[in-house]
Amino acid sequence: MSKANSTGTRQREEEDEHGSAHGAAGEQLSTAPREERPDTGAGVPAMSVIGWVRWFWRQLTSMRVALILLFLLSLGAIPGSLIPQTSVDDMKVQAFKERHTTLTPIYEALQLFDVYSSVWFSAIYILLFVSLIGCIVPRTGQFVGQLRSRPPGAPKRLTRLPAYTTWRTEAEPEEVRATALRLLRGRRFRGHEVGDAVAAEKGYLREAGNLVFHIALIVMLIAFASGQLFKSEGGKLVVEGDGFSNTLTQYDDFKSGSLYDSDSLAPFSFVLDDFVGTYEKSGPQRGTPRTFEARVTYNEGADGAERKGVIKVNEPLVVDGTKVYLIAHGYAPVVTVRDGKGKVVSKSAVPLLPIDNNITSSGAIKVMDGYKDKNGKKTQLGFKAFFVPTFAGHGKGQMFSQFPALDFPVLALSAYQGSLGVDSGLAQNVYQLDTSKMKEFKDKDKDGELLKKMLMPGEKLDLPDGAGSITYEGTEEWASFQISQQPGNGWALGGAVAAIAGLAGSLFIQRRRVWVRAVRGADGVTVVEMAGLGRSESAKLPEELGDLSAALVTTAPVAPEKPAASTSTDGPDATNEAGSRPVHPAEAPAEGAEK
Repeated sequence: MSKANSTGTRQREEEDEHGSAHGAAGEQLSTAPREERPDTGAGVPAMSVIGWVRWFWRQLTSMRVALILLFLLSLGAIPGSLIPQTSVDDMKVQAFKERHTTLTPIYEALQLFDVYSSVWFSAIYILLFVSLIGCIVPRTGQFVGQLRSRPPGAPKRLTRLPAYTTWRTEAEPEEVRATALRLLRGRRFRGHEVGDAVAAEKGYLREAGNLVFHIALIVMLIAFASGQLFKSEGGKLVVEGDGFSNTLTQYDDFKSGSLYDSDSLAPFSFVLDDFVGTYEKSGPQRGTPRTFEARVTYNEGADGAERKGVIKVNEPLVVDGTKVYLIAHGYAPVVTVRDGKGKVVSKSAVPLLPIDNNITSSGAIKVMDGYKDKNGKKTQLGFKAFFVPTFAGHGKGQMFSQFPALDFPVLALSAYQGSLGVDSGLAQNVYQLDTSKMKEFKDKDKDGELLKKMLMPGEKLDLPDGAGSITYEGTEEWASFQISQQPGNGWALGGAVAAIAGLAGSLFIQRRRVWVRAVRGADGVTVVEMAGLGRSESAKLPEELGDLSAALVTTAPVAPEKPAASTSTDGPDATNEAGSRPVHPAEAPAEGAEK
């Protein structure tokens, strides 16, 4: 009688000398490093320093620790996303510190304002890097060794494997084995003939995908590190008609990685020809930008030819590996300042910073040189400026813009004279006016109040006592750009794609082995046995084995039943061990049951 195992039946715990071969075959399906547990007992000596080092290395390079470190790295990146970072926006960090005086000392002690360069984040990063390398190297060696080796021979008792089928055929054993080998190779199995059986194996891409996933993680870590160490990033505000050259002195602000060399700045320049912005004029999305682009003329290299380009949101201008992003837009009123004699001492477009979505803007106009008062004494002028591109009109509420486009521009000014404080050598915000050492111009028509006035294009504000005037000539537009050079982005993207592909392969590809044994029985009829073993239980393994047996039976058909030689109470079917057809693994009875 033949025995057959069902798909879900596990092998017995008590393996005999034949079943141990099946256990060894199952263990060889994994490339994970084997952990050798030392014998425990009362007389175990204490580990030496080398022993502790080996133990620590084994723990660090285990998959469990690698996953823990990866989780800690993801967890550590959370405060870097929620708390302002010095490397991104120092102004926001200073504002945060002013608002949260209690939390600031704690955050500073924990380096939460510099998460990605902190000691604790770097330690997790380096340990994860070492853990992944230490985990991948031995697994790669074992995987390469398995690729170079052949599948092991068939266990003596194939009936003990999870998927099994058998039948009898009149074909020769050699013919059956040769046909089985061709069939398995045609289905992309690696196979060879060992003794009286064919051994084949498939699904190596599962472990290859696992290795690709871990190698891709290392590539991403290296790309991230190189991007932080060698990056450069700066901002520049450019008024229409003005330009920018990629040198350190041209930046409004500039930050770089610790290993960045300023000599590696890509040589290029551009001029902002025009900024085009159109907005939705009605409906619930009124004021939403519809066109938001900067049209530029740029040169690549010191002597490069001029080219036209358009920079849009999320569509940067790329020049020699450097990306120029459009990040903001605003207005720059053009003002002319004259002294008491009518001499022009200043004429320029002064950028103002938006304070709301309708581009209501504020800032300061400073006249630092060339101005003299009525007595001929050199002094400085300052004007607080408030600008609205679309004014609601007098008597219609506060002076805030009603729409982001230049439909009804109005500039409100208040005037001061004295020292701007720019000669002290201390850094000063160009958009703020320090009036601590300045005096207000008084409006004689309003009982000596601060002199202030709202101007439309072409109007002017006369300073009292013949001190001069300031004229609002018109309005230019400005655009703010972020110029960044960050190597490793391509590698990081490639690593992410490879990681996803490798993870998919390791999850959905099953590694399995198939054995086909064909031997001549005592009655001269060939007995064919097929069995399969997967690295993990899968409902597809019995189905695949059934398909293979169905394909093989076309060239090794089931032998017809022979009539019983004598009368038996078991009936005529008892003389045929395998029955009239191969037993599909899914139909096989449980182990120990007789058919």
